Amino acid sequence: MRLVNITANIAAAWVACVVIAAPAFAQDPEATEPAGPDFNYQSGNITLPNKVATLHLGEKYRYLDSGETNKLLMAWGNESDTTTQGAIVPAEVNPMNETGWAVILTYEDDGHIDDSDAKEIDYADMLKDMKEGTEEHNEARKDAGFQAVHLVGWAESPRYDAATKKLYWAKELDFEGSSSHTLNYDVRVLGREGVLSMNAVATMDQLQQIRTDMRPLIDVAEFNEGYRYAEFNSKTDRMAEYGLGALIAGTLAAKAGLFAKLGVLLLAFKKFIIIGLVAAGGLIAKLFGKKKDEAA
Repeated sequence: MRLVNITANIAAAWVACVVIAAPAFAQDPEATEPAGPDFNYQSGNITLPNKVATLHLGEKYRYLDSGETNKLLMAWGNESDTTTQGAIVPAEVNPMNETGWAVILTYEDDGHIDDSDAKEIDYADMLKDMKEGTEEHNEARKDAGFQAVHLVGWAESPRYDAATKKLYWAKELDFEGSSSHTLNYDVRVLGREGVLSMNAVATMDQLQQIRTDMRPLIDVAEFNEGYRYAEFNSKTDRMAEYGLGALIAGTLAAKAGLFAKLGVLLLAFKKFIIIGLVAAGGLIAKLFGKKKDEAA
């Protein structure tokens, strides 16, 4: 199934998402580290606030709970947001550095995702449709006074591990007027009732670093007993109204739309994170519910 219509519909719903941006902080020329708040990091095995999953961080990663993550987001210049499941920061990374970054965790309980079509997805064809959908909205973005954004391609082609129910991919985005391309790395862990999302955004010259740090992160998160994918009960549990393909395409469409809508602002930032309500398909489900009416 071609995804142009799906991405077009989702991109039109920019306002359903929340943009979280990390600006470059002014630094004292003689200072070795930028000024910023102190964070209370946790390590080891961390149960997420909603109790559905556990992070096994070991010594390579640190965890910020929802309150500390909110402190970080506000230090990055964002409005208060206490809806996340926290954040993961590599042990050797200072998120307040110019090249620092963090992985923001969110969870959407939109239902159980059927992965039976995983082997049938043509990611090259999907990429083509996603590019077309993104370009279709560039004229509207330019008319609104914002820079266009272009999907360059996969920085890392989508891969789905059917055994662990984990999906990851990375995209390269080009914002007109920006001197460097943007890297968006996504990890999704499928559960019984929803999806755990792990999102990191950096510049393309950080690809190797992000890839090195994100690959192990794919393995640190697992759902707790009662919330695991294999525990799905078709008699009592709700099915999501979208599959893996829409999960990937929908994420890009929403983020690309938001990136372009706020392009002028974002170009002044060194890095930024996007958290979308559609990231795990919540809005996709609603749009799919209207599909029959629109077709009629």
